[in-house]
Amino acid sequence: MYPIVVFLLDGLGDRAHDVLGGLTGNEAANTPTLDRLAARGSCGVLYAVGPGRAPSSEVAHWSLLGYRPDEFPGRAVFEALGRGQDVSDEHVFAYAALRPAERREDGWWLTGRPDPERDAEEAQRLVELCDGIELDGLTFSLAHVYRGEAILRISGGADERVTDSDAFFRDRHPLLRPQPLVPDAERTARACEEWTRQVIGRLEGARFNVITLKWFGRPRAVPSFLERHGVTGAFAADSSFLRGIGFALGLQPVEAPETDDPVADLRGRAELARQRLDAGDTFVFCHQKTTDAAGHTKDPRIKRRTIEELDASVAAFPTDRAIVCVTGDHATPASPDVIHSGDPVPLLVAGPGVRADRVERFGEADCARGILGHLRGPDLMPVLLNAADRPLFLGSRPTPFEGADGYPALLERFR
Repeated sequence: MYPIVVFLLDGLGDRAHDVLGGLTGNEAANTPTLDRLAARGSCGVLYAVGPGRAPSSEVAHWSLLGYRPDEFPGRAVFEALGRGQDVSDEHVFAYAALRPAERREDGWWLTGRPDPERDAEEAQRLVELCDGIELDGLTFSLAHVYRGEAILRISGGADERVTDSDAFFRDRHPLLRPQPLVPDAERTARACEEWTRQVIGRLEGARFNVITLKWFGRPRAVPSFLERHGVTGAFAADSSFLRGIGFALGLQPVEAPETDDPVADLRGRAELARQRLDAGDTFVFCHQKTTDAAGHTKDPRIKRRTIEELDASVAAFPTDRAIVCVTGDHATPASPDVIHSGDPVPLLVAGPGVRADRVERFGEADCARGILGHLRGPDLMPVLLNAADRPLFLGSRPTPFEGADGYPALLERFR
């Protein structure tokens, strides 16, 4: 049996662009190292949720890691865990963001966000001014984390099934009214609406005068990664919410900062993977955001160049001793002006015993012709476990954990 290492290049998928001759950034890029790896391995394309579905990173990761939507606790819970906060299923969590807004005839409109350096001190002071509001038996507690962003903890029997008031990172969009998704959430939704009004009152006259809410959720009990898949180890990422996902699943969160040298960053993740394998890990997940940031520039040539630059670091991936997967969580197309899209993401699996298919180049169109075909997120872990000689033999039931697709390290023995 072999360990598994996943190198997740955030937002790797792309769309075809005229400026690139009708190719995606992956297809147009000169990537000799990835091409050689593709020629030695098995390829396919991946939809984290499904064709045409444009998932957020946390939703995509949750699916790729083999967990169901009904088990999803909400990103705010991951944000809290990734920042070392204690969480309890007695509380509802949301992510709060201080924003400037202007009053118009049809409501409040968001007009920007605080500068992370210039406005940091003022933003923290304003968030703290709104901490501890009590409404209808619910207490709204804010813990500032960064540039006016905060973790909101609601105690007193709140319901997490409430819609966002945040228009999600869009400037000059309206502030939305929180709405209940089910009748039982009516009390919480109305309290969040009144909380927003009280916050606006407390911040009257300030440059940043509203606080939006999104990503409502509550911690849920789910099988650990070891219980579900039979492998365990490390989850390396720069973003707090991603390390929070690892923490929630019982994987060791490893802070892996991203710098101005993404090539060195990816090479460092490859070295980290080797160190964790030396320590006995059977699963290592390494996330890097560089390709996502390139897509958000909305310049296809920048995304192509970014992929080309990262290619050299792929040679350091431990394909000699582990099943290595290279893929992304979603597409971040370099045009048009969408956040993410539901386009396919290239998938490459290589390592000892992995058969070569007829794919010779890394990219969406080429990988789509590979032996792995078109997969959805929940297919990824079974494919990797199978390649690692760790598949659960269906028809036997040696483990009591719901949704298990791998053997746990220690089976419960009869004595």
